[in-house]
Amino acid sequence: MLDTATRSAFTQDHEMFRDSVRKFFARELLPKIDQHEHDGIVGRDFWLAAGEAGLLCPTVKPEYGGLGLDFGYNAVVGEELAYAGSCAGIGLQSDIVADYIEVYGSEEQKQQYLPSMVTGEVITAIAMTEPGTGSDLQSIQTTARVEGGDYVINGAKTYITNGQNADLILVVARTAADAGAKGLSIILVDADTPGFARGRNLDKIGQHSADTSELFFNDVRVPRSNCLGEEGKGFAYLMNQLPQERLSIAFCAQAAAQRAYDEAVNFAKERKAFGQTVFDFQNTRFTLAGLKAELQVGWAHIDWALARHIKGELTTAEASAAKLWHTELQGRTCDAALQLHGGAGYMNEYLIARLWRDARVTRIFGGTSEIMKEVIGRSL
Repeated sequence: MLDTATRSAFTQDHEMFRDSVRKFFARELLPKIDQHEHDGIVGRDFWLAAGEAGLLCPTVKPEYGGLGLDFGYNAVVGEELAYAGSCAGIGLQSDIVADYIEVYGSEEQKQQYLPSMVTGEVITAIAMTEPGTGSDLQSIQTTARVEGGDYVINGAKTYITNGQNADLILVVARTAADAGAKGLSIILVDADTPGFARGRNLDKIGQHSADTSELFFNDVRVPRSNCLGEEGKGFAYLMNQLPQERLSIAFCAQAAAQRAYDEAVNFAKERKAFGQTVFDFQNTRFTLAGLKAELQVGWAHIDWALARHIKGELTTAEASAAKLWHTELQGRTCDAALQLHGGAGYMNEYLIARLWRDARVTRIFGGTSEIMKEVIGRSL
């Protein structure tokens, strides 16, 4: 269990909410994680249960079916989910997509989608990455040409989280051919729209329970009113939302790193080698001591970043630094924790194996570690 006794970012109300999240996960998530991993997807029954329990989109305003809470509640859910060892895509829905719609959407779009996102009846995805375009969003090739009162969308996306489950996709497409970043828009596409097709559920190194997909758009026709916010402002919207997205990745990485460390401590104290426990070796204690120090610093930094973000003060460079530092810490911690497990760490029956596999992508998605350094460097 995460030790939150010395945390500074949360109130008593946050901690009461955390207790309800833990009880929900113990009942609805932990008994099903292995099945999620095997199936390569988290079933809709979990989404609906999470919605009913108030875990989805807690920041959405009450007039749209939400609880109108601060982002600290999102962090509680994300930390507990990551500590549980799950990759269910509810953070994408709550921390990223909901905010796009609530901040930039029309009143009609908010009324149409947000209440069902809160209940889990509508699952969402955001489609940015393309087969030939990763972090360089300005090179997006998917087009949305205007034809009468409609957009006609053509293109392909890949590595899309929630891609198999998604009922609503926020598609980043080019609405002006020669306008560079100013030619990008975000368009809402319902999954039952003719011309839209899902590809395969991608076979990944880790995060097996997260459905990650190819998506195809072949003359997909939607009304121009499906544009999120203003046409041509898509790139600006994406940049504006980066601090929250990267902070979300950061606190999940920190919680997963803590779980890996806790697993290593427990294993080292139980496993015997050469007449003593693995923990009794000085190298083991020194390794764990170094990790504990880094984790202590990490939690203090997460609370600082959360407090700044809730006040609306966290900058893109600061969020990028958080994403960089905490995901790199996650990688180091998971690797060291697996090493302390010895051969057992390479066996899938041990949680550390899954935590190690799942950690690798966090230094890639949401912007690679190299891109984070570039963003930070530009702020110097």
